[in-house]
Order: sequence, then C-alpha cells, then structure tokens
Amino acid sequence: MSKVTPFLMFNDQLDAAIAFYTSTFPDSEIKNVARTGVDGPITSAEFVVGGQSFMGYNGGSYFTFSQGFSLFVSCDSQAEVDEYWNKFVNAGATPVQCGWITDQFGLTWQIVPKRFMELISDKNPKKVQAVMDAMMKMVKLDIAVLESAYDSVQ
Repeated sequence: MSKVTPFLMFNDQLDAAIAFYTSTFPDSEIKNVARTGVDGPITSAEFVVGGQSFMGYNGGSYFTFSQGFSLFVSCDSQAEVDEYWNKFVNAGATPVQCGWITDQFGLTWQIVPKRFMELISDKNPKKVQAVMDAMMKMVKLDIAVLESAYDSVQ
C-alpha cells in the first residue's frame, strides 16, 4: 500500500461499488474485505482501481461524497473516453459537465482524453482559451471538437 491512500466512506454500497469499479478498469482487484459475520455484508475493504489503491468503508447514511473530490481518468483516445463514459452511464451515473460524471454511488469522476491536456499545455494562450471555451460547452469531452477549436486560432 502507498504511504497515502484515498479512503472512501460509502453509505452501505461498498460491495457494489468495488465490484463495479474493479470490473470497469483494468489493473484492478479486491485485495481484502472484512464482513459482518461469515456471510454478512462487506464493512471495509482494500482494493485497487486502475492501479490506484483505495480503502473503503460502509459508514452509514450520514456520509456523502461531494464534487470537491473527484477521480481523474486519463484516456488515450476518444474510443477510451466513450468506453468509460458508457460504462458509467449504463450503470446509472449522472453526466455533469466538462467531462465530469457522478456515479451511482455519488463519487465524481473526470473522464479526460490525454489530448485535451496536451492542447491546454500550448504556449499560445488564445489557443488554450479556445479549447477551454469549447470544453466548457461539453458534457462528455470530444477530442475532434477540442482539436477544431484549437485549430481555429492562429
């Protein structure tokens, strides 16, 4: 385990959350679980999602997530953006804006193509602003539209 590991407090959906997360992302696994009784629900778990270690706990209804904390998913292509986006939507997630989506457990994710990060790293502030303006109008990020905005500025 890393020195610093995110610790997620779920209401009572830890079991479903880790099953969804570990089946959605490669390089994921459930490392340890603690249950209430032999066959009872999972109360806490250590798991890996996309290579990142997490701890999770079913803490009760007074725990909620906020968009002040989100998980950033770096995608190599539009196909990968679409794949993750669709998996989340099909599982009951709520699209937000600018590549953000809140999953069925209340946790917010950012599904972002690496190309977006490259475009906004340009030294030309007008190109960067054009890309940012285009992104602000999107829900799911679209690389072709972002590149078109970038290319529209000299």
